[in-house]
Amino acid sequence: MLALVAVGVLFALLPKTASDASPEAGLPGSSEAAQVDALLDDFPSADSTAGLLLWTREDGGTLTDGDRAAVQARAAELAELSPVPQAVRPRFSADGAAALVAVPLDAAAADDVDALAAELRGTASDDLPDRLDARLTGPVGFQADIRNAFAGADLRLLLVTVSVVAVLLLLTYRSPILWLVPLLVVGAADGLARFVVTALAEAFAIPVDASISGILSVLVFGAGTNYALLLVARYREELRSTERRDDAMVRAVSAAGPAILASGGTVALSLLTLLFAELAGNRALGIACAVGIVLAMAFALLVLPAALVVCGRGVFWPFVPSPHGRPPRDSVWGRVGTAVARRPATVAAVSLVGVGVLALGLGGYRVGLSQTDQLLGAPESVTAQEALAEAFPDAGTAGAVLLAPTDGVDDAVALAEATPGVQSATPGESSDGRTRIDAALDGEPQSEEAFAAVTALRDRFAAESGDVAQTLVGGSDATALDARESAQRDLLLVAPMILAIVFLVLLLLLRSLVAPILLLITVLATFFASLGASVWLFQHLLGFPALDTSVTLFAFLFLVALGVDYNIFLTSRAKEERAGHGTRDGMIRALGATGAVITSAGVLLAAVFAVLGVLPVVALTQIGVIVCIGVLLDTLVVRTVLVPALVFLTGDRFWWPGRRDGARAAHGETTSDPQLSAAR
Repeated sequence: MLALVAVGVLFALLPKTASDASPEAGLPGSSEAAQVDALLDDFPSADSTAGLLLWTREDGGTLTDGDRAAVQARAAELAELSPVPQAVRPRFSADGAAALVAVPLDAAAADDVDALAAELRGTASDDLPDRLDARLTGPVGFQADIRNAFAGADLRLLLVTVSVVAVLLLLTYRSPILWLVPLLVVGAADGLARFVVTALAEAFAIPVDASISGILSVLVFGAGTNYALLLVARYREELRSTERRDDAMVRAVSAAGPAILASGGTVALSLLTLLFAELAGNRALGIACAVGIVLAMAFALLVLPAALVVCGRGVFWPFVPSPHGRPPRDSVWGRVGTAVARRPATVAAVSLVGVGVLALGLGGYRVGLSQTDQLLGAPESVTAQEALAEAFPDAGTAGAVLLAPTDGVDDAVALAEATPGVQSATPGESSDGRTRIDAALDGEPQSEEAFAAVTALRDRFAAESGDVAQTLVGGSDATALDARESAQRDLLLVAPMILAIVFLVLLLLLRSLVAPILLLITVLATFFASLGASVWLFQHLLGFPALDTSVTLFAFLFLVALGVDYNIFLTSRAKEERAGHGTRDGMIRALGATGAVITSAGVLLAAVFAVLGVLPVVALTQIGVIVCIGVLLDTLVVRTVLVPALVFLTGDRFWWPGRRDGARAAHGETTSDPQLSAAR
């Protein structure tokens, strides 16, 4: 009751404003592109943007005289929307198959980019001849399509996630009642997490966008349901030996609580390492998701136990656990553990070879997608950009904005035009002692050719002396390049911190030096195998040229932090069973007792992350697929056979320097068939 009142009060008091629709780069101030953007704010054209309209015939044929006349008429109407109407003039391609109109626009009008894009499309498409098609691309077109990709993202992800969790809980528990309890508790945790994150975002100007909100829900539902599965399984196990359900819950929380706290603490602390990242979006994700994990833990350990005790044993109907009921059936996972114990070296070797084969896919690992590769499907801005690049090679290329000292602008232009990868450099307006130079680059926007040209320009100017050496290179392509480099630096900084946190948590939980090292190796093996498999899947089977800039860091974070959860669940139970049954039989009993619940939790978490694929955003789809593959690999292979095999091979040394098993260790462990039951 107290939990319901507290949650209700927080829901009522915390702000409910929506997050930003689309993500921003969030570059650090030291980035050259960020410096250019800041300086451009003082230029007369700072408040301008542009929309590019492209007309082609649906059959790909040459424009007729009527088509050209219609384009001229549409251009005249589009000019009325521009603060520079004289600049709105149609261009026709050399082969006569396409017409292009660039419409300079006031950036203030782009605050409502959806309305602006709709107005541009409506004006360009009005009263056209049959089979003549108008499409919008350029800054306004891409921004509108990105916003549309995220439009309703929170609701879509939430509905699909809840549906997936509900179905899997129903299949796991085989009860028409029980699945509702953890679903409602975790749902309340997710709703509260959204409100808390919104309040923090407003108070501290944290850039929380729709992609972060989507990942937050997926993480809270995935991790929160995992914690719920573990607690419910242990509670049901205790109900089979305890008359009073409150006593059974106390014992369940006492037994499962440390594992849940260690698991959730690992994830939360790992997420907080993103506070050291350069990219503002990474820092925002870390704060938001850490809040979500803490709330998921709190609800699993405080609200869920109270709800289950209040509901009584009948919540498990029709499989109501009772001390007087029939003992549960033998566990298949106990038999698996026994089989692994017979040939641990062979099992470990085969598992490692399989993981190694999957990791071979890293041979094709590439990072960085062009602008047209970042959205799934065929949004209008992407198809128009591709057609524009073919029809107008000079207009469909990447570009850079150079800010040179006005006294050295001629030298800067000459140097830029002599740089490989630069097609042309045109000086423009000036402000505060600097002149803007617009450079056309080889390749499409945000491509490797564009990045190479930006790097070459920066290197050429840095090697000069005098005023020209102060020239800065920015623009959208430079921003994308700096974001990629910042993401790589974030990965190199954050990854070791995450590994250190995981190691320390395992060290404190298991009181062992050997166990954390071996478990960390298995988690890293899972990460590299899943990344390699995903590289092969995306680049060779699905035709993606590379992984998105942010994917590797987020995949590492989620796979290492979440992947170690199942090792924590298993080894903490093995440590508990070891006290009475020794290392070997203790691991077999632990696998038998936790196998079913860990498998259910892993399948559920993998399915929940796969839900990210419902959005037409390549980065989220790639993150979801990589984590899905990794969690399944960790759940079904690493935790099931590899970790037990390593324990059987190392024996008591696995727990070193913890004390040995007393009499059992002194006399050698006996072979036994545990005939254990899984937590169902």
